[in-house]
Amino acid sequence: MTKAPLTNPGEDGDAVVNPHKPRNAPDIGSVAVMAATRADLFLLADVLPFDKNKFERLFISRRYDILHRPQGFSVTGPFVGAPYAVMLLETLIARGARRILFLGWCGAVSERVKIGDIILPTSAVSDEGTSQHYGADTCGRMPASFPLVSGIRQILAKNKIDFYQGAVWSTDAVFRETRARVAAYQQSGILAVDMETSALCTVAKFRGVDLGGILVVSDELSSLTWRPGFKHKQFADGRKTACRVIRELVFEELTEKATQV
Repeated sequence: MTKAPLTNPGEDGDAVVNPHKPRNAPDIGSVAVMAATRADLFLLADVLPFDKNKFERLFISRRYDILHRPQGFSVTGPFVGAPYAVMLLETLIARGARRILFLGWCGAVSERVKIGDIILPTSAVSDEGTSQHYGADTCGRMPASFPLVSGIRQILAKNKIDFYQGAVWSTDAVFRETRARVAAYQQSGILAVDMETSALCTVAKFRGVDLGGILVVSDELSSLTWRPGFKHKQFADGRKTACRVIRELVFEELTEKATQV
């Protein structure tokens, strides 16, 4: 893979403030994991070799270094919403990340999807305000990176883990997920709703890096009545499963392939 540019020519590259690597900042490796919630960040500490109390402060998040042959990788979080998620992603890319794996939660839009289920987003519809600044088509679907989607799919299948794959909807306005909007996205085949996936996919394409994600269903909107599942055993089990998948993907897939870049 060629080195990701930090600016695009023309108007898109005329940003006054650009992401950069501080002069004394350590290399973070080409592989990065982004965990949206503090709870999942600490769950990852149970399956990955890092001490949750030893971290670098990155904005208002934590970034952990993991030393592992042939090279290290990083875990960063928590964060909420497209603008802040993109701030972190841009910074990680500027510091060397080229293959990024995202772990988050989502609400079920499809009637097939239930609390605790695993979602593999293959694309995302942008209903947030960040993606348009990176050239996203507000009427289209931004795809996740095929190599990472394929790698996640293979690990899920190998471990006989049930999952759904397809498009998700990302929105800034969690309290404006109206019945009409949910029903419309439901009819168009959307599986779930979150706040960050579309922006993360858009920025990854803009910067020329690979990004894929795993979402765990935390609540259901499919009946047009909200059903929270944050305390359900199925949700806790789904999050643990997602963390194990990330561990396997990082160690057996991403880190090995990163040496070929």
